[in-house]
Amino acid sequence: MPKSEYYVISLGGSLIVPKTGIDWKFLKQFRELIIKEIKKNTKCTPRAFPAGHPAGKKFIIITGGGNTARDYQTAAGKVTRLTNDDKDWIGIHSTRLNAHLIKTIFRKYAHPRINKNPRTKADIREHFRKGEKIMVAAGWRPGWSTDYVATILAERLGAKTVINLSNIKYVYDKDPKKYQTAKKIKEINWSDFRKIVGNKWNPGLNAPFDPVASKHAEEQGLKVIIAEGRNIKNLEKIFRGERFVGTTIK
Repeated sequence: MPKSEYYVISLGGSLIVPKTGIDWKFLKQFRELIIKEIKKNTKCTPRAFPAGHPAGKKFIIITGGGNTARDYQTAAGKVTRLTNDDKDWIGIHSTRLNAHLIKTIFRKYAHPRINKNPRTKADIREHFRKGEKIMVAAGWRPGWSTDYVATILAERLGAKTVINLSNIKYVYDKDPKKYQTAKKIKEINWSDFRKIVGNKWNPGLNAPFDPVASKHAEEQGLKVIIAEGRNIKNLEKIFRGERFVGTTIK
């Protein structure tokens, strides 16, 4: 029988909740595309797939904290001095709030429990045991960004690619907001990418893909695609294996 094809998506919190508030229009488009991709591979009705049914596309969506996390961290920092552990836990709970929102809009297709700390492959696969097509995950523990969670889940499910969706079109060799000479990068190897982002993780770090996750992705031989999430047609091209706008790291 055909095997499942896992798509691991690290969904930036800035897409879910930009500074203007929850972007329900984006969420509606994103939902429509994911469901469209699911239906391409099965005629079964949602939540009615046979137990252990292996065929078709399955999606792992890991939500970031984005502006919600940063707003809470900033507010708390104005009241008292925060430790990195404090900042991390605020960020983690922000990702979990966003995850519940995503799980809710995919209610008919997703496992009802948010994946927050699976310890084994069996724990992860439990989310697909009744034929669910989507697993929603969030932050796990301090020191682990949702980018890192995405690489862990990809490793444990045997996925070879992580699609990182945020509010940027490309990775640049330096911050384009600060340097007019910044050059966009379409393809880059892990060694050169890690020279750009460094090696240290800090809560609230705003990098294309976090340093610790980058190290793990390189060790596992993962490919990471960085793309602008609001461009739904571009995301569809990624699913199809067509030429797309974005950066590939491998």
